[in-house]
Order: sequence, then structure tokens, then C-alpha cells
Amino acid sequence: MDSDTKALLIKKMDDSKKVIREALEKFEPGKIAITWTGGKDSTLVLWLFLQVCEEEGTPLPVILSIDEFDHFDEIHDFIDQYSTEWGLEVFMGINQDVVDAAGAQLGAMVQVADLNERNRAEIQRLGWEENGFPFEAESYVGNHLMKTVPFNQFLEDKGIKAVIQGLRWDEQAARAEDEYFTFREEGDLSPAHWRINPILHFTERDVWNTNRGFGVPYNTLYAQGYRSLGAKTTSQKFGNLPAWEQDLENTRERDGRRQDKEAAMDKLRSLGYM
Repeated sequence: MDSDTKALLIKKMDDSKKVIREALEKFEPGKIAITWTGGKDSTLVLWLFLQVCEEEGTPLPVILSIDEFDHFDEIHDFIDQYSTEWGLEVFMGINQDVVDAAGAQLGAMVQVADLNERNRAEIQRLGWEENGFPFEAESYVGNHLMKTVPFNQFLEDKGIKAVIQGLRWDEQAARAEDEYFTFREEGDLSPAHWRINPILHFTERDVWNTNRGFGVPYNTLYAQGYRSLGAKTTSQKFGNLPAWEQDLENTRERDGRRQDKEAAMDKLRSLGYM
């Protein structure tokens, strides 16, 4: 890494730490949650947060990871490894009611009538009018039930007021106008809370230069050619080159994700998705 790149990344990390410190000034650690997917971005945010808490002598907030059921084993292994090494308290959210209604089988039809009252209300909120839906983690219905619903339930159960995320401006068009601090008003089945994004100003290339240049751990799947990690059955590699050796500037990072979900991102986010 050349000196100019290193200086730029140090400046960007310092700017991210300022956002984290502001979050800790605004909210008690017990009212903050850090979302951790095991991906490169959220791991960088967690790594920076750990540094700030150590520097400030502040307890680390709780960590939320969500099991969408259609997951890479490598992601769970990564989270288990570093939660142990870093001494983290990680809560794993899962919508077990939907999993049970599907008989724990991806692709199985889930009958709406078989779900609990909360999930039936969530489906009504989606405007879904069919009697059932296939159990797919990244479909319109599946993404909401398996990610947003356990996320909101966690906020309710823990009384969380602020959520730290690993989003970036260049990652997805729906996130290009995000701010470092955004208040989400209370809605139907969605508690009021703040969303805080410390690495918005990082590019995908910045993340890789930081992670590899400053010793931030990352999942082995990226070395196999994946650039964006979603559900196992719908995430695709961009080739066999490691992610950081690919043409990051002229190709879209999330093209390896399920695209009907990507197209519906604005709608999903309006319902509470990150």
C-alpha cells in the first residue's frame, strides 16, 4: 500500500470513529445494537467500534446477527470464531415460526394460515394476497419475514434505540442518499429507532484496502470470488479471482445477489429492511 492510500484510509477510519463516538455520546451502550452479517463491511464497522470502545473505556453494545436459514456455513463459522476471539455477546435472530411452517425445507410452500399472528400481520403489511408463498430467504416475502421481522422483534425485546450498520453509499442505488444518522419513526410493527452508518464514505475498494492493509479479518468466501454475501442458494461468484482483485470500479458489487430483491430494495427498506 502506498503512503497516499494509507493516509486516505486512516482519514476515512478516523471519520468513521467520529461517527461512532457521536453515537456513544447520544445513546447508552445498552440502547445500541451493532448489526453483524459476517460480511466485509459489517466486520469493518465492528472492528472500528471495538477500537473506539477500548480507547474510550466504554462497554461494547450488543451484537445482532440474523440467520435467514439459507446461509453459508462459512459465515456462521466466521461469526463463531471472532465472537469468541473478541469476547462478543452475539444474539442470533431467526424467524423460527416461518422455518417451522416450511418444515425447515427451502422451496417448500408456506401456508399463511399456518403462521402466528405476528407473521400474518407482517404479510398483510406487505400487501401479499396469496394463501401461501415459497420459503425463499431473499424473495420479497421471504426477505421481509426472515430478516426485517426478527430485526424489529429484537429492537422491541431489547429496548434498542440505535442500530449501527455497515452500509456504504456506493453499494446500492437505494442507499446512495443515506445519512450517518437517520431516525426511523415508529410504524406498524416497526419500533422507532435511529440508524447509524459509520462507513458510508468508504468505497468497496476502500474496504478491501483497509481490511487487507490493517488486518481486519474477512470471510474466506471472498477469496473464492464472491463479492457480496447473501443467501447461499442465490449468491453467485463473479469468477475465481479473489474479490479484491476483481474490477470493482466497473462492475456492480451486488450483481451476484438475487435481482428481484435488489429491484424491490426501496420498498423493502420502507418496511424496515436495512
